[in-house]
Amino acid sequence: MSTSTRTRILEVAATLIRESPDGDISTRAVCEAAKVGAPALYRHFGDKEGLLSAVVDHGFEKYLATKRERGETTDPVEDLRRGWDSHVAFALDNRNLYRLMNSPAMRTPPAAALESHRILTGDLERAAAQGRIRVAPELAAQMIMSANVGVALMLVSRPATFDDIEVSRRVRDALHATVLTPDVSPSTPPSAPPDAEVPTAAARLSALLRQEQGAGLSTAEAALMKEWLDRVANARPET
Repeated sequence: MSTSTRTRILEVAATLIRESPDGDISTRAVCEAAKVGAPALYRHFGDKEGLLSAVVDHGFEKYLATKRERGETTDPVEDLRRGWDSHVAFALDNRNLYRLMNSPAMRTPPAAALESHRILTGDLERAAAQGRIRVAPELAAQMIMSANVGVALMLVSRPATFDDIEVSRRVRDALHATVLTPDVSPSTPPSAPPDAEVPTAAARLSALLRQEQGAGLSTAEAALMKEWLDRVANARPET
């Protein structure tokens, strides 16, 4: 089968998902609409989950293309804000596709979701190198992605209750206030409250260590140093 056949199956499946009341489709319906036999579908995608994962990647590719073309600014915190907002905007524009992407039925995360997480972590590593986050980038990425997806899913799945996009910005700003240090001017060193100074410094040193590819340490030494620094950065203050 040619590549055009695979593309036709993907486009048909994407259309059926978009038009479906609940976002679900059957492989039989896809085959009938694409005018192919079931063996062709399974040869290209393996099974229904493989097809759905490919549809998600196919649809999400357009969103990721805008993030790749965006480029990095000198302000990673602003990039984080824009990244959150564009994530929610994509979910609202592609409701069934977004629900599918985050469905428990998807046993293997689509490649698009993994790349989105890598882009977020990259922005956080740049922020950490500037002393702008209070925890290690990996933990910050988990916190932000969890909240971003949660808000997007509520807006998409429960529009009657979550009917104001302002809730997204409020959650974003509240979480950023927890994860990030206060905004400062370029000429002013970043500051943090006393109980966050050491974790912030540890997160910054860990990010700089990655940027310098170990800074003269062996691979094992760099890994151990990163583990120690991340442990300090992620330590919760005593109450």
